Amino acid sequence: DTNTLKMEFANAFGRSGTHTQSESKQLGLFDYLELFIKEMGELNQWTVGTRQKFAALRNHLTGFNPDVTISDLAGDGLNDFVAYLRTEKQMKNTTIGKQLGFVKWFLNWCTAKGYNDNTAYRTFAPKLKIAPKKVVFLEWEELMRVYHYAVPDNGVEVILTDADGREYTKTVHDAAAITKTRDIFCFCCFTSLRYSDAANLKRADIAGDSLTITTVKTADTITIELNKYALSILERYADRADLNGYAFPHITNQRMNVYLKDLCELCGLNQPITQTYYRGSERIDEVSPKYELIGTHTGRRTFICNALMLGIPAEIVMKWTGHSDYKAMKPYIDVTNASKAKAMNKFNEL
Repeated sequence: DTNTLKMEFANAFGRSGTHTQSESKQLGLFDYLELFIKEMGELNQWTVGTRQKFAALRNHLTGFNPDVTISDLAGDGLNDFVAYLRTEKQMKNTTIGKQLGFVKWFLNWCTAKGYNDNTAYRTFAPKLKIAPKKVVFLEWEELMRVYHYAVPDNGVEVILTDADGREYTKTVHDAAAITKTRDIFCFCCFTSLRYSDAANLKRADIAGDSLTITTVKTADTITIELNKYALSILERYADRADLNGYAFPHITNQRMNVYLKDLCELCGLNQPITQTYYRGSERIDEVSPKYELIGTHTGRRTFICNALMLGIPAEIVMKWTGHSDYKAMKPYIDVTNASKAKAMNKFNEL
């Protein structure tokens, strides 16, 4: 409760007894932000990732104005903060929108606790032009190419062709790690698992042709039936006593993302993809080869898109993925509808 929070601050700042309102006002915005992070982090069991996001917000606020107050942000200061993020930090509009959401969450907490009585921030809604985020996934032929790819030995120089038809060579490094990455990534593509759940998967979670897990991110318990591709990948690691009961070898998410890009480049997934975003009113188009845009979460997206394109109803796909509403599925449904229309146009080319 409020008294408990005040006592915590009394201990932290060398004061004794309960704060009076005037003493409470002596605390600064960053003091309250620390308390907000502590309370919300414990209440909502924040992941390391969420804590890192608020640590970044604290750094941005410090860079904006180390003496900024709650009253500043609750009033006209939000507009200046947005301008700072856009001009000084060169943030995309989408990123600014997320930072603004974090600030409002904090200010709502301050208001509820009685540390702020200016609610003008609630109606602050700057016009941030945002382009829809492109869903990057592997189509079935691409997925099969990755699934069947035999990673060359270390030191082998592979001749590749870029999107413009120019040949170049790529030397293979860490072949064993790339092979493990291929298997774990493809398993996610065939089951819809997030990387965190695949990394945490234990042999005891698998019974016959299905697995049952409590997901790391949402703590939902889901059961996923296993197709022949997923089962074949599990079989490759079935007799590995060194895995200590886990289904797969451990690779950090960061290293997985590095190896994934190497793997998909070796597989020739280099078609150019344009991503559009805005910084203020400036439109920026970035063109990248597909392999550069592939990360561990692409596996989950690949499963969803291919399942929908196979005609599996969205409500069944949601049982596997753990999505609770159609809002989260809409981007995938839009993508698969566009892909179906594109596929039908092939008849017109005959």
